[in-house]
Amino acid sequence: MIVFWWILGVLLAVLWVTRVADAAIGMRTISDIASPAWDRPAPGRAPRVSIIVPARDEQEQIESGLRSLVQLDWPNYEVIAIDDRSTDRTPQIMEHVAREHDTQHHLKIIRIGELPDGWLGKPHAMWTAAQQATGDYLLFTDADIVFHPESLRRAMAYAIETDADHLVVFPTHVDWSFSKKVMLAGFNVLFVFGHRPWKTADPDSRDHIGVGAFNLVKRSAYEKIGTFEALKMEIIEDMRLGKLIKDARLKQRNVLGKDLLLLPWGSGAVHIINNLTKNFFALMHFSVKRTLGFCFLLFLFNVMPFLGIWLAPGLAKIPFAVSLFSILCMYIGMSWTSPIWPQYFFLHPISAGLLIYTMFRSMIATLRHNGVIWRGTHYPLAELRRGLVKG
Repeated sequence: MIVFWWILGVLLAVLWVTRVADAAIGMRTISDIASPAWDRPAPGRAPRVSIIVPARDEQEQIESGLRSLVQLDWPNYEVIAIDDRSTDRTPQIMEHVAREHDTQHHLKIIRIGELPDGWLGKPHAMWTAAQQATGDYLLFTDADIVFHPESLRRAMAYAIETDADHLVVFPTHVDWSFSKKVMLAGFNVLFVFGHRPWKTADPDSRDHIGVGAFNLVKRSAYEKIGTFEALKMEIIEDMRLGKLIKDARLKQRNVLGKDLLLLPWGSGAVHIINNLTKNFFALMHFSVKRTLGFCFLLFLFNVMPFLGIWLAPGLAKIPFAVSLFSILCMYIGMSWTSPIWPQYFFLHPISAGLLIYTMFRSMIATLRHNGVIWRGTHYPLAELRRGLVKG
């Protein structure tokens, strides 16, 4: 039995030490466009940027988001807001912003009254807007994101200098609560073990990125990957957009930008779990086997170090202690860029448990409804599986 504990402990220790060391080194290579180095004036002939904002029943957040967009300090841009079959006051609020706050006439409003067969609502809304966009760059964002006036100028400075085909800016979460910190700590684990942002610039790496808050894409790159027609039935269209761009061996970059993009995503763990129920199973390509394997590995990597330090006999506790120290180092690193303090290390098994629960909840809900119900529309599971981006 002691051999089992040694093998398991060493496996976990090696895994955690290498991953955390990779993250510690890699994250230092990611630029922060909030730093003074990227506070640069726009070029004389500034490329035109079309900012595309899909919205369905977003009356709580849409005004603050659109007001921030019409006040950006980039000299050449347009904002295309899409009212995608809203049943609340979203279209009236859009009109209010255009009438009362859009002094430079940046804002254009599109209304969609009917969803064609074979499309999810959000990809269709963004595809519709992109057809009417006039920009050299297309910036796809979410309706609840509040932009700092300098955000686009700084992002474009980085995109132009690096000649990026696709640029992601990570948003800054707001409205932190205790349960939200526990939940988001679990998400950081997924970055360590999954889509490593420090690897996305490497064309030979499988790592890719896409974030709904800020996906800036050259029009030429967007057209090369087949536009959003290639993502008609993708629930997690932001990440799949990043995958298509990476698979096409286009230049993909991501940057930090503290307080440049404010994201009020969920007031607590319950709200976040509810939001993720529609799309977490999609991460596993709607596969029960993948889901069960994912949950087992998540438990093994994140809970067993805490159990092993108590259950392993004698010196076999040592590799489990190494794993725990590595996890603690990860939490110390998180505390440098977020309010997730090192003490939250002791709640790490709960963070992992919440992710496992969310994945099971998403799988069961999808199978029970034989599809996904998203903003009042039912999308059959068979169509969702056919529309997946492979790989």
